[in-house]
Order: sequence, then C-alpha cells, then structure tokens
Amino acid sequence: MISQKKKETLRVVKFVLFSASAGIIELVSFTLLNELSGWSYWPCYLIALILSVIWNFTLNRRFTFKSANNVPVAMAKIAAFYCVFTPVTTILGNYLAEELMWNEYLVTGMNMALNITTEYLYDRFVVFRKTLDTNSIARRQEAAEFAEREMD
Repeated sequence: MISQKKKETLRVVKFVLFSASAGIIELVSFTLLNELSGWSYWPCYLIALILSVIWNFTLNRRFTFKSANNVPVAMAKIAAFYCVFTPVTTILGNYLAEELMWNEYLVTGMNMALNITTEYLYDRFVVFRKTLDTNSIARRQEAAEFAEREMD
C-alpha cells in the first residue's frame, strides 16, 4: 500500500513532468509566434499560454489528480484561475519585455515558474480537492492494492 506522503510526492512529480511538457508546448508556440509573426509580446504569450493550459489540464486531471469530476466545472475553475493569472502576467510581462526591454524568454520563463507553483496549489486544493483519486485509473489501482493486501 502506498502511504499518503508517497502518494502526494508522486502527485507533485507527475504534475511537474506534465507541466514541463506543457512548458515545451508553450515555449515552442511562443517562439514560433514571437519570431515569425512580428506581434508584440502579449498576443504571443497569450496564445502560447492557452495552448499549454489545455494540454496541462487534460493530462493532470486524468493522471495526476485522477479526478472523475465534471470536466466543464473543473475547466470553469481553471478558467477562473487564469482570469486572474493571465491579465497579471500578460500586463507585467508586456511591461518587462516592451518597456523595460527585458528578454522576452526570461520574462516567459519567470511567468512559467510562477504558473507551475500557483497552479499546482490551486488545482490540488481548489479544483480537485474533493475528487482526488476518483476516476477509473484510481479505482483500478485501489482494487489492485486491496487484492495485494489480501494475498499477504
């Protein structure tokens, strides 16, 4: 049987790995838009962020938090998070990149670091708090662990 501490540690590791894959999507799409479109910082950042959020939500709901909750409700909660996070980081990022002339990639990296930290906490304790480990994957794991305990 997996202890609660190990389960939470594994949850954090999965979240970081899935977020890293979302980060790759965000960086690649940001780079393509930034280098090829001629747009200012904010539309490049915003489009790249939306793509990464959809990817990250999909993977983390299913495999990290193993939640069987209502997808539209969970997505609405994520949208609420990004209604705060996105304007703050877009305005601040645009100010840093366009006004203070900070490197766009440094600014994007700082936003990504802030995002991974705040979103994990929000997902864990707000979005999926009551529905952790309720999907079919979690139920199968629980059944396998129960069977293993019974055999001992």
